[in-house]
Amino acid sequence: MVSPATVQSDRRSPAELFWFNAGTLLLILFSTFAVIHSTHACRALYAQLQVLESSQWYLHEDYGRLLLEQSTWASHRRVEKVARADLGMQAPDLALLKVVPQ
Repeated sequence: MVSPATVQSDRRSPAELFWFNAGTLLLILFSTFAVIHSTHACRALYAQLQVLESSQWYLHEDYGRLLLEQSTWASHRRVEKVARADLGMQAPDLALLKVVPQ
């Protein structure tokens, strides 16, 4: 059985309870603001991720178009056509070719 002296020594003064409750309330408020801050930061980073992924998609699309354009401009048929028409170039006659021994 518990003696009355033990029960009385377990009780805390009102000032101690006030400071304990005030400290607990401050910790709860700090924790609440930390959760709010981390949620806001997470949403901001996710929005930034969406913008970057969208930019990446447009860059990949543009890169594909540029590769197609490059392959069109560099085709053998077009290069030969430009060489003959614009530059006046022609393949040399076989009689004019000389083989140089090594």
